Amino acid sequence: MIQSLRGIGGGVRRFAGGVDSWDEETQRRALLSLKLVNEFEEQGSGWFWQTDREGRMTYLSSKVACQVTPIGKPALGLPLTTLFQIDSDQPDTERTLGFHLSSRTSFAEYSVRPGTEDTERWWSISGRPMVDERGNFQGFIGWGSDLTEKRRSEAEITRLALFDSLTGLANRQRMKLSLDQTLALTATSYRQVSLLLLDLDRFKAVNDTLGHQVGDELLKQVASRLLRTVGDAGLVGRLGGDEFQVVLPSESHRDRLATLANNIIVALSAPYFIGGSSVTIGCSIGIAIAPDDGSDSETLVRNADLALYAAKGDGRGLHRFYQQEMLAGAQSRKVLEDDLRQALVQNQLHVAYQPLVATSDARIVGYEALLRWEHPIRGGISPADFIPIAEECGMIETLGEWVMRTACHDAAQWPDHVRVAVNVSPIQFANPALPSIVANALASSGIAPDRLELEITEGVFLNETASSDAMFASLKGLGVRLSLDDFGTGYSSLGYLRKAPFDKIKIDQSFVRGAAIAGNRNAAIIKAIVTLADTLGMETTAEGVETQDEIALIRELGCSHIQGWVYGKAMRAEIVLEVLQAGGQARLVGHRTSRAARVKMLRWAKLEIGGSRGDVRIRNLSTTGAMIDGVAFDGDVEGLKVRIEIVEGRMIDAEMRWSADGQAGIAFAEPIDLERLTAPVSKIRRAAA
Repeated sequence: MIQSLRGIGGGVRRFAGGVDSWDEETQRRALLSLKLVNEFEEQGSGWFWQTDREGRMTYLSSKVACQVTPIGKPALGLPLTTLFQIDSDQPDTERTLGFHLSSRTSFAEYSVRPGTEDTERWWSISGRPMVDERGNFQGFIGWGSDLTEKRRSEAEITRLALFDSLTGLANRQRMKLSLDQTLALTATSYRQVSLLLLDLDRFKAVNDTLGHQVGDELLKQVASRLLRTVGDAGLVGRLGGDEFQVVLPSESHRDRLATLANNIIVALSAPYFIGGSSVTIGCSIGIAIAPDDGSDSETLVRNADLALYAAKGDGRGLHRFYQQEMLAGAQSRKVLEDDLRQALVQNQLHVAYQPLVATSDARIVGYEALLRWEHPIRGGISPADFIPIAEECGMIETLGEWVMRTACHDAAQWPDHVRVAVNVSPIQFANPALPSIVANALASSGIAPDRLELEITEGVFLNETASSDAMFASLKGLGVRLSLDDFGTGYSSLGYLRKAPFDKIKIDQSFVRGAAIAGNRNAAIIKAIVTLADTLGMETTAEGVETQDEIALIRELGCSHIQGWVYGKAMRAEIVLEVLQAGGQARLVGHRTSRAARVKMLRWAKLEIGGSRGDVRIRNLSTTGAMIDGVAFDGDVEGLKVRIEIVEGRMIDAEMRWSADGQAGIAFAEPIDLERLTAPVSKIRRAAA
């Protein structure tokens, strides 16, 4: 009925003059239809339109007419194609309105917007040709509905799906889409694409200590700085947490990428001011370049992540480019992780004990329990290799509890005055069940609580909260002793010494080594620490003592205890028992005099020989030379001139001293500043103690 009314005179409001010839029932039905149409047009979201044979509007609902034409301008008489602009991006609108008008074919649910005004209005429009009783074409008749709110909702859904709600940056999904599209385009144009993967250093500490609101505000400011630094060079996104990503579609020059990475690190490491507080974090970056480092997004991201892992391993606050050896290293770590999971159940692990010696009379007063792994195929594996893997894969708590139980059980065989020290990682310290684990180990072994000393690193104070204070109180409530391990490195602060109930401070080996060499300032630092500890009523242990002349110096500086290779390496429990039964006197085995300090590490470097370069691994480093592996020479190599990249981008002149079994020793042409060069290198906890 409505359609028949629309066909009379070009509009529903123009038919009234002809109703007199209708019977009463037809007239009543027509008026009711008119009323319903009016109500629908005024109150509903739908509307109607009609054109003549030339496609000019003869009728258009008023609520739409006022939105497609300027104020005061009529819509009637204008072409349909002038009033409405079709959305050609929609898959169901591959043909234009003009095509349907000229071909006199029906169309349905085309998305259109105003053709003359730049307003955010959208409608769905449908229409069909209209013919008279003789079959002659009269124009088009149609209807429509408002899509504006639907479009806005869809746009918001798209925004939420592709953008990070906190920072406004592209999210993980959009970054992957962008990277996939960019890689697809460059596959035919032979251009290179670079990917930067960023991770904020020390962000978790901010979140835990200052709260998530401060953490969220910090992420917003990081995003702002990152956008300013990258500019128009690439797309910046947040993957989640404190991970960010930058896609650079037309940059592959390594020097420029290194400059950009350094600029990002500097920008993100500058202090932030949030809620009246100054907050400082850092940033590490991994870089991969397509197609050399991967031609698909999954491979490229994986390799950038491996480069990021290397940057963190080298000390954080750095950038690293992906190298093929990193993948081999990751695969090796995965094999090591799988083997480590079997090591505990297959009795491949054991606890070795290194003596703690009193400086006054060289008597053994205790032992530090150190975890050792004897692999059935690879032999002894360094803790520096498997402890970080245990921390990453979540095994460190299981291993830590096993070491504590074993150490307490072994200590039960020792004289009552000999203590046992067990390391507690920050991950273990954060576990509320730690006091119960310690209590169970004491109860099952039967040793007195004050014979167990828990060594806690300064890393636990990164997450210093009320729960940390409660943990210290619970542990002291058990009667165990607490030792502050590796003091002077990482996050040293005198503030926590005021309230943390430590019984001992262990002076890190980096201050001990070289202290006996003339002109070294380490002795003054040791003296200051000893004075502080004495004032607070704490004992002191000097770690990493290797030479006999250091013993005399440590004793002179007032340190109460000594630990290090000078009294031998860590030994198995049965040997410890023999030593204690023989009187418990420490035996000197170290060198008489000091030599240049060496830093143990495992990192890749470039070695240049006769203009050719290759990759080697640095095993240890001193001011005068280094030990490397990954090389093989025939014949005598002593005196062979080489250059080695100790710091990325800087080659140092050196010469070969010896070579055997794939390893070699090199001497630098000039002494290097070891502290400055190794400042970014993360400390390895007594790897070979």
